[in-house]
Amino acid sequence: MNHLMARAVLRRLAGGRTSNSYISTPSSSPFHEMRFGKSAPLLRGRGLAFVGGEQRGRTMSTATGRKAGVAEKEREEGAADEKKKMGEGSGTAVSSYWGISRPKITKEDGTVWPWNCFLPWETYQSNLSIDLRKHHVPKTFLDKVAFRTVKILRVPTDIMFKRRYGCRAMMLETVAAVPGMVGGMLLHLRSLRKFQQSGGWIKALLEEAENERMHLMTMVELVQPKWYERLLVLTVQGVFFNGFFVLYLLSPKLAHRIVGYLEEEAVHSYTEYLRDIDNGKIENVPAPAISIDYWRLPKDATLKDVITVIRADEAHHRDVNHFASLDKVDPPPVQDIHYEGKELREAPAPLGYH
Repeated sequence: MNHLMARAVLRRLAGGRTSNSYISTPSSSPFHEMRFGKSAPLLRGRGLAFVGGEQRGRTMSTATGRKAGVAEKEREEGAADEKKKMGEGSGTAVSSYWGISRPKITKEDGTVWPWNCFLPWETYQSNLSIDLRKHHVPKTFLDKVAFRTVKILRVPTDIMFKRRYGCRAMMLETVAAVPGMVGGMLLHLRSLRKFQQSGGWIKALLEEAENERMHLMTMVELVQPKWYERLLVLTVQGVFFNGFFVLYLLSPKLAHRIVGYLEEEAVHSYTEYLRDIDNGKIENVPAPAISIDYWRLPKDATLKDVITVIRADEAHHRDVNHFASLDKVDPPPVQDIHYEGKELREAPAPLGYH
């Protein structure tokens, strides 16, 4: 080894070579030959001895690792910039599906639309001129069965909730949103099977279900259900959904008549709710923001305004379902039945799904 170093120093002094020259010599050290073979060059310079092949491999590996790290950092920064750009100005999380974000929607006053469960063009002003005192007198056997069924179902509700109309309304809406969904779904499947039009009833029933669901979303803002009430909702919804599904398959006419009477009870319950508000038994708190946007209420609307429009909705659902339970050959009682505030002559024909 000493002999080798001496030769390298003499060559550098004699030839003026740089300290980074490669030399290949058969007198390499036994350790070098044993590890790398006789043909592996030695790189000597700046007082250090490196094996050329090993050092080049390490240098390339380090450079590659640095490039990969830089690329990964650039990707992360790009993703952060994109996310910031998508959510810029909203102040809330941006919901997206496969990277497609929802377009920016604003209200009439220019503020950002805050709701994902409904959009501005799905809002409306409820028709408060509808007759709230109408009652379908049961005449046929099925009418009497429907009427008695609803009266029996009201007994446990009265026992459990009494005059707690907030909790009562919350429970009522979890049930009231089921019939429209079941009826619309079954009519949809029937239309597909028979290659027939539905006469607009699929959309009407699904819109009824959505409207009832919005009633529930509003009541939840006003009344926070307790754990046992949530458990009761799960039980009642499971039983009612399956029971109503079977009933609608057997007799849609009876199913709609039952819903009509349920809506009559809803009108009565909300009337009692308003009476307690007027008497000061229930505080007339400000209306939830979701109800102001959904029913286009004034910004200073109160709980009384919300209950008033919900009661009008229930009255419309009452008339629609009583009308849907009519036979094709029945003479329409134009003076008694209305559809969305219009007389029966302008409403769609009865379902005929009997």
